[in-house]
Amino acid sequence: MKIPINCQKCQTKALTIAAKANGVNFVELGAEKDEVVVIGDGVDAAMLVRIMRKKVGYTTLVSVAEVREGN
Repeated sequence: MKIPINCQKCQTKALTIAAKANGVNFVELGAEKDEVVVIGDGVDAAMLVRIMRKKVGYTTLVSVAEVREGN
């Protein structure tokens, strides 16, 4: 997700909200500081974006992909 993060408080709030979502196992800031990477099992991406828009502000879903573990 791409979220305009202007301050430390906004960053903490975005990470906390993402971590509390159902099915989320891992949350971190992306390579760019305005990206939040969420990894989990059965995460509803659309619902998570909707919650972020309500609580943090403008949010864009960048990509959804299945993470496959190496052999």
